[in-house]
Amino acid sequence: MHTAPTPEVRQTLAPTGKLRVGLILGVPAQVMRDSASGEMKGVAFDLGKELAQRMGVPFEPVLYPSIGAVLDAGKSGEWDVSFNGITPDRAKYLDYTEPYLEIEFGYLVPAGSSISTLADVDRPGIRVAVPEKVGVDILLSRELKNAVVVRGPGLSGALELVRSRRADVFASNKSNLFRMSDQLPGSRVLAGHYATDPLAMAIPKGRDIGAPYARNFIEDSKSEGLVKAAIERAGLRGAVVAPLQ
Repeated sequence: MHTAPTPEVRQTLAPTGKLRVGLILGVPAQVMRDSASGEMKGVAFDLGKELAQRMGVPFEPVLYPSIGAVLDAGKSGEWDVSFNGITPDRAKYLDYTEPYLEIEFGYLVPAGSSISTLADVDRPGIRVAVPEKVGVDILLSRELKNAVVVRGPGLSGALELVRSRRADVFASNKSNLFRMSDQLPGSRVLAGHYATDPLAMAIPKGRDIGAPYARNFIEDSKSEGLVKAAIERAGLRGAVVAPLQ
């Protein structure tokens, strides 16, 4: 049995009477939809559904094509909680729980590439494709000393840069890389990682009354095995449950 939220907490976290969860469609860490059955699954989807159940309110997934779209919608109050990476910019208008999941950042190279290790990437003349304005863009723009970062609109846009040979490497978290490798025959995800992306539950600022309940839910989800089960159900690779706080 789990503690039900007080009416004040329920009203704060789900002011419309439903828990509206902002999700990126097509990402295992977020939500995937089966084209035949319409069934949805994903780590964030499962966590949002469980949170709504424990709160005793209907669960309403609100689907978006990209993290940028999720964040823009959050600023206009279209959702109540979302699940994403923590950045200083996002923390200006979102409050975060502790991380529930850590995803490794890595590289994908196309068929025939001479790049075989992480160390081979940061060399003069190497072009690294990233989805613009996301965490890996910020990270690699700061960390790469010799390779050049080139930006595409979203995951598909960045992958197209590699497919069309306008970039040599595709950089993202490994969840995305393994999925994108299926769309680029002969491509390889390089062994190792250069950083990890901790994902946490985000709540629009100004909902402080509900924050402790949200934080406790995330810690319970880790300790009770809910996050691990959601990872396995989604078939998410390159991810581990974040440590308990």
